[in-house]
Amino acid sequence: MQANVVIVGSLNMDLVTRAPRLPRAGETLAGQSFVTVPGGKGANQAVAAARLGAKVAMIGCVGNDAYGEQLRAALLAEGIDCQAVTAVAGESTGVALIVVDDSSQNAIVIVAGGNGHVAPAVVDRFDALLSQAQVVICQLEIPVETVGHVLKRSRELGKIVILNPAPAVGPLPDDWYPWIDYLIPNESEATALTGLPVDSVTTAQAAAATLMKAGVGKVIVTLGEQGALFATQASAQHFAAPKVQAVDTTAAGDTFVGGFAAALAEGKSEAEAIRFGQVAAALSVTRSGAQPSIPTVEDVQGYPS
Repeated sequence: MQANVVIVGSLNMDLVTRAPRLPRAGETLAGQSFVTVPGGKGANQAVAAARLGAKVAMIGCVGNDAYGEQLRAALLAEGIDCQAVTAVAGESTGVALIVVDDSSQNAIVIVAGGNGHVAPAVVDRFDALLSQAQVVICQLEIPVETVGHVLKRSRELGKIVILNPAPAVGPLPDDWYPWIDYLIPNESEATALTGLPVDSVTTAQAAAATLMKAGVGKVIVTLGEQGALFATQASAQHFAAPKVQAVDTTAAGDTFVGGFAAALAEGKSEAEAIRFGQVAAALSVTRSGAQPSIPTVEDVQGYPS
C-alpha cells in the first residue's frame, strides 16, 4: 500500500476516568469509571484519516512494553502502515491521563515516553514514505526540532503540509510558517500562538490574520460549538457546526484534522473537506473515548445533510 496521508506524531495510551467534575488543586474526587484507550494526537489523526477514506502511514515511537504493542496492533487493525512505528528499548510508551466530567469537558496530563525519541534521524529513515504522500500532518507532541524538520522536508517535496499546533504553549518558530499550507488550531491554541483572545468567529479572524501575516498559507480555527473559521489571504469563511449532543469531546479536533486531510487527499475542495471534517468531528463527540469515538466514511455519508 502506498500511503497518500502520512502522520508524523505521537502515540499514547489514554488512561481515562470519568468524574462528576474536574478536581481542584489538592482535591481527591471519587471517579465513576476507568478505561485504557489507544490515543495520542498523531495516532488519533492516523486512525481518523484511515477510517475516513485515506491510505495512511504513521511515523512515531513507542516504548518496548505492552502499551506499545497494543498501540501498534490498534493501528494495524485499521489498515495503517506501521513500518515506521519504532519500539524504543528501555523506554515507556507515552501515556495521557484524562479526566472527563459530567459536562463532557476534559483535563489531560501527558507523559511523552517513546514520543520523545522521534528524532529527525528517525524520520529520515522513512523519507520514502514522505516522498510518496500527498498530505503530511504534524502536531506538537513530539520534539519541536523534529516537527520543524518534517515541515521543511515536506515543503521541499512539494506535499500538502498540515500542522495541528497542539498542545501549543506559545508562538511557533518564525521559520516554520512558510512551510505550512494549513495551520489548524483550536481557540486556546490560536490564543497561545498569537497572544490574542480567541473565543468567537470575529476574534478567530483576527488571530488568523496575524498568523497569515507571519507567513502561513491558510488557517482553520476550530471553535467547537461555534463551528470553524477558514481564512486565506483573500477571504474568511465561517462554517457552522453540526448540532449534536456531546458525550465526550476527546479527539474531536484530531477527527477533524484526519477527516479534512483524507478529503483533501481524495481531491475534494477545501470547503468540502472542512464540512466533511466537521461532520466527522461532530459524530465523534457523541461517543466516548479517543480512537473508539472516531467515525467511518459510511457514518459521515449517512449523516443528514
